[in-house]
Amino acid sequence: MEDFNSETDSDYTSYWKDWFISSRGNEYFCEIDEEYLTDRFNLTGLNTEVPYYQYALDLVTDVFDLDADDDLREQIEKSARHLYGLVHARYIITTRGLSKMVDKYKRGDFGKCPRVVCEGHPLLPMGQHDIPNMSTVRLYCAKCEDIYNPKSSRHAAIDGAYFGTSFHSMLFQVYPALIPEKSVRRYEPRIYGFRVHATAALARWQDQYREEKKACLREAGIEIKYAEDTEEEEELEDDDEDEEQAVEAKEEKSLGDAASGRMDLGN
Repeated sequence: MEDFNSETDSDYTSYWKDWFISSRGNEYFCEIDEEYLTDRFNLTGLNTEVPYYQYALDLVTDVFDLDADDDLREQIEKSARHLYGLVHARYIITTRGLSKMVDKYKRGDFGKCPRVVCEGHPLLPMGQHDIPNMSTVRLYCAKCEDIYNPKSSRHAAIDGAYFGTSFHSMLFQVYPALIPEKSVRRYEPRIYGFRVHATAALARWQDQYREEKKACLREAGIEIKYAEDTEEEEELEDDDEDEEQAVEAKEEKSLGDAASGRMDLGN
């Protein structure tokens, strides 16, 4: 087989798997054992999902000897990468595959959680779908139990199906000692060191939520009044009555003052 040059400045290598693993952007992948790749049982069903399946398999297992033109070679190379990714999703939930991924997890090869209160906890790659071309890879933090996008655009372009939806959960089932203590800390907003009043924050959230619901009801053509609205209307009516009484009192006083003035002039 002809030598392949990786996308990095590393030396040439005569093994396709070594080239693939060492290529920039493929750091999330682990090396699949030769015995696993050559066992046809592990590849069941993939022949219908991968174009040029046999040629791609020959390329991955380093037995490719077809004298193909550049266009065909490029198509076979693309299929080989896709085949390796699909087999990788199956391999990493085996005992051997989990062991390799645990080593990478402990080294922090998949990055660290960007959430500040997780204090740099290592991440695990995962897919949101098991079907290819539906979503790209995500990174799972076992401490805050949330998922994040990879920082690198190269990693963000990897198909999530190459890791599957079960890998990260399977890993912690097999290695329960790696399950971190759950993060219960939350960021607390403060002003000059003092916490913002929780009741006030809750009241603001309730007011905002109520206004959003009112807007939704208005869009649906439904008019509804809350008890608070009725009380507000009553308060406004009371205020209006008070203002009217104040105006009337002021007018009466003005008339009284005017009458007093005329009496003084008469005298």
